[in-house]
Amino acid sequence: MKTGNKKQQDAYSVIIELNIFNELRIYNPVLCGTLPIGINVEGSDLDIIMEVQELEHFTEQLQTLYNNKDNFTIKRTTIRGREVVKAKFFFNNFEFELFAQDQPVHKQNAYLHMIIEHKLLQKVPILKEKVINLKKQGYKTEEAFCKLLDITGDPYEGLIRLGVEEGIVTDVF
Repeated sequence: MKTGNKKQQDAYSVIIELNIFNELRIYNPVLCGTLPIGINVEGSDLDIIMEVQELEHFTEQLQTLYNNKDNFTIKRTTIRGREVVKAKFFFNNFEFELFAQDQPVHKQNAYLHMIIEHKLLQKVPILKEKVINLKKQGYKTEEAFCKLLDITGDPYEGLIRLGVEEGIVTDVF
């Protein structure tokens, strides 16, 4: 990101300025999503996923660190049977989404999707422009890939299935 396109460089600078990876380092933060792999569109956020055992303490920590940021929200919910914490806020023209659950980051869907999407873009470069065009029409990233690759059913599960079938990811669960 430091040497990527202009948007990636700007995001890198904002992340460094916010010092978020240092402040949350014990949770193994990883930037995921569209920006690291260059398929972001206007309004794409910075998704940072983390492995967190103590969600209550983590929630309090996020409140302390970021509640003064623009449009700060935080919630605990259950996604696919796992309790998670999601926080959102704006900082220097970037929307941040922090996502935490009790699962190693390399096994979380956001990470797996990004790895699979990146490999698919390397394998089939013409996908990049097509995915971006669908995203501009309102498709979520996973939905766009599945539409272009004729994957039916739940796009989040379908992308993981494809990644396993293609040997892109193996350590899924």
